[in-house]
Amino acid sequence: MFPDARPDDPTVTAMRARELGRKSVVVGDRVGLVGDTSGAPGALARIVRIAERRSVLRRTAEDDATTAEGRLERVVVANADQLVIVSALADPPPRTGFIDRCLVAAYDADIEPLLCLTKADLAGPEAVLGYYTELELPYVLIRPDSDLAALRALLAGRVSVMVGHSGVGKSTLVNRLVPEAGRAVGTVSAIGRGRHTSTSAVALRLPPQPDADGDPGWIIDTPGVRSFGLAHVSADSLLHGFPDLVEGTVDCPANCQHTAEEADCALDAWVAAGKADPRRLASYRRLLASRSGEGDPREPERNPGDPLAGS
Repeated sequence: MFPDARPDDPTVTAMRARELGRKSVVVGDRVGLVGDTSGAPGALARIVRIAERRSVLRRTAEDDATTAEGRLERVVVANADQLVIVSALADPPPRTGFIDRCLVAAYDADIEPLLCLTKADLAGPEAVLGYYTELELPYVLIRPDSDLAALRALLAGRVSVMVGHSGVGKSTLVNRLVPEAGRAVGTVSAIGRGRHTSTSAVALRLPPQPDADGDPGWIIDTPGVRSFGLAHVSADSLLHGFPDLVEGTVDCPANCQHTAEEADCALDAWVAAGKADPRRLASYRRLLASRSGEGDPREPERNPGDPLAGS
């Protein structure tokens, strides 16, 4: 991917060179090419170099690091600046447990989160926004007929990866942002589950806007996810999203997990001394719990066979 590419630049087809060995190329990678880069029909270039990644958004198949699936990290995208968490306010209802897990992944990757609440014509955002008040999480509300200028401004000049459960309107939103994208759009079933329509991640150049200067940015659309395993995320890594708590861990014992069960965790004293908002510590520990798939009591009930339950 080339962040400085112009809209009229050709699309180059390339394959990984043998000398790269088993090193994988993922969406968002910046690569070096040799061969025919004209983009002409039938032209083929070779990927001979993968530049050092500025950021890596990862997930595991499971939360348990003692299992093979929990130890196997999968790179979702490389070099993203922003994680756009797309959640519907209704049909299907918002799942704060899933949002929490996406926040953990964003903080671990050191990329900025943005909450994108769709179907705002069907329900209000107060409950969801109230839940994240202490995080000061940036957000945008989307209705079917809403102007996307506010969202475009937040995407401009950045590489943003969009994640969300199927049925939340992510593909519809992508098609509005990039009309020529042609991402497949599905429907939501009567039990509130969306059908998976996007089958692969793809980087899309946002079109320039007549009234805006500069780089319009890129979006990376990902398939609707069923799980977001976080076995690879440590308690200290998650602290990246809570700079007001970092100094409070100086007096913690070695290998402290910073949970409420840690009797010697210094964060409680830090908050009691008025050096951080207690709601921030509560949010941090809630996200810590979400790494292991522990549910949020405010999370709506799911059907027993729902593959998205608890994720």
